[in-house]
Amino acid sequence: MASPANMTERERFIAALRFEKPDRVPFMPGHGRRSTLAAWRTQGLPADVTDYHAYVRTLIGLPPPEPHVPTPAIDFRMIPWFEEKVIERRPGTLIVQDWKGNVCEISDQYDVSYLRDAIDFVTRSWIRCPVESRADWPDMARRYDPEDPRRLPADLAVRGPALRDRRVPMGLSISGPFWQLREWLGFENLCMLLIDDPDFCLEMIEFWRKFVARVLQRTFAHFVPDFVTINEDMAYKIKPMISPAMARRFLLPTWRCWADICRSAGVPIYDVDSDGYVGDLIPVWIDAGFNCNQPQEVAAGNDLPAYRRTYGTRMAYRGGVDKRKMAQGGQAIRDEIARLQPAIDAGGVIPGCDHGVPADVSWPNFVEYCRLLARATGWI
Repeated sequence: MASPANMTERERFIAALRFEKPDRVPFMPGHGRRSTLAAWRTQGLPADVTDYHAYVRTLIGLPPPEPHVPTPAIDFRMIPWFEEKVIERRPGTLIVQDWKGNVCEISDQYDVSYLRDAIDFVTRSWIRCPVESRADWPDMARRYDPEDPRRLPADLAVRGPALRDRRVPMGLSISGPFWQLREWLGFENLCMLLIDDPDFCLEMIEFWRKFVARVLQRTFAHFVPDFVTINEDMAYKIKPMISPAMARRFLLPTWRCWADICRSAGVPIYDVDSDGYVGDLIPVWIDAGFNCNQPQEVAAGNDLPAYRRTYGTRMAYRGGVDKRKMAQGGQAIRDEIARLQPAIDAGGVIPGCDHGVPADVSWPNFVEYCRLLARATGWI
């Protein structure tokens, strides 16, 4: 590793989350969705600016970011997709089938493509999920062949080794077992099935564990990322969606299996992403091998500095800045950054917005927040 004064973005990212001594804490303020960017264009973000992160760095006096290098696209999604289509048009809404096979109702302000990649904050009402019974399972399972050559870039054997000396962090994002079964079954159906037919749930979880494990092994033969993020989103505002005991029974073996594969390959950061209140889940995640958690939503009751004190260096964190305080601006956001400062100084924290940046965070307030964040992380 380079000396602290000459760290690359990649080295800085890894050092920060491994409780080492980075020259500065990475500056990672967060990302706005389409509606956020549309609002910012009316509030001072120039129309010709395509990279608002680079632009805001210029505004607050930070050096430009390292040149972007795309991460190899590893495809853990179903192949083939379901047909995306509009089934019915109703006053103000559309009944659509998305690429995952869900039938749902969305506002007619959007089209079905908005459900593809979290383009915006789109509320939907679920009508039918693709796996309603065991009879639906074979058609879903056939779409997840880990040996399908389309899952890895055709040139990965060449590109992977060429990326070993990269200057920017690269990572993979994967649906965890709870997330994936919820995608197949629907949330309520999954929760009921965990009680009514746990063997079927375990069968699907084992299938998903083996599928992801094999794709990871194929990937790591050529390319080892700096982090692997497991997406779970398994908590409400006050409690997790299932108990910690159920998480240990149904989910922990899969999380730990993937953790072992990642560690054996040399992946330094094994990260779990879950909205909602996660205080009851952090001990389970630590036992499963995770060493980082995000986004630490404040409105759900998460207290990042308290978690940092309780769990020490066993868990690092990303996020944790209250988006509501970002929207308020002024003294509210100054107090919010001050609240996090001791945890930032203690290490193991990369502060940023505690979810996607919503449209009620104005462009001037976002710039001011970035200035405060840069000061708190040692950049200015």
